[in-house]
Amino acid sequence: MYAAAPDGVGAQAKEIGGALCLRLDSMPQAPMFNRALGLGLDEPVTEDALDRIVDFLDETRALLSVAPEAGPAQLPEWLQARQFGPGYGWTKFTRPPSPPAEARTDLRVERVETGEAFGLAAARGFEVPELFEGWLAQLPGREGWHCFVAFDGDQPAGAGALYVNGRIGWFGIGATIPEHRGKGSQSAVLAKRIEAATALGCEILVSETGKPVEGRAGPSYRNLVRAGFEPVYVRENYER
Repeated sequence: MYAAAPDGVGAQAKEIGGALCLRLDSMPQAPMFNRALGLGLDEPVTEDALDRIVDFLDETRALLSVAPEAGPAQLPEWLQARQFGPGYGWTKFTRPPSPPAEARTDLRVERVETGEAFGLAAARGFEVPELFEGWLAQLPGREGWHCFVAFDGDQPAGAGALYVNGRIGWFGIGATIPEHRGKGSQSAVLAKRIEAATALGCEILVSETGKPVEGRAGPSYRNLVRAGFEPVYVRENYER
């Protein structure tokens, strides 16, 4: 996604110490776009690598994701020593490539090869700044990306992406424009992506969304469970 960023938004991506580090200079206060992923998984993190990651993230309101098996055991202490405290964690889900449950909706779901409708539905669905509409519109047709749009008549109502890397299919960028919520958009887009991932030979499908708060799951969590995804762990997010 960062490789597809338009000029001028300041999107930077760099691998440091086994972690993928992302920075968006035009939105330094948005931790979703200023973060490090995969910390301590391919290799244990060293304090030197952690300092280089923090330097890369600079003055942003950054977020560092830490999976349960991330190492070393001192990592949470090192993060807190650098002013990163536990924030809102995300539940990671997996699913086999079995047929999806039937999604009942009057919306029409199509895979798109050009991005205008996808960018509009995703950006307005997430209610993010306008710069993302053109940015997300660059994803359909790029290698590995398979993008879907739910239409209400001729109007884009919702969107979702499948990114395939080898045997893994990642499900993300699932959003519905506010005035079209409650029409079954996300269930239908999930079903289409499951079918596509299966046809492409994926052996495992993965996704994530925010963990339940006070025992109550949000709509994205419920949609994933209805689509046959199973929660496997909570990935803690340390926020500055």
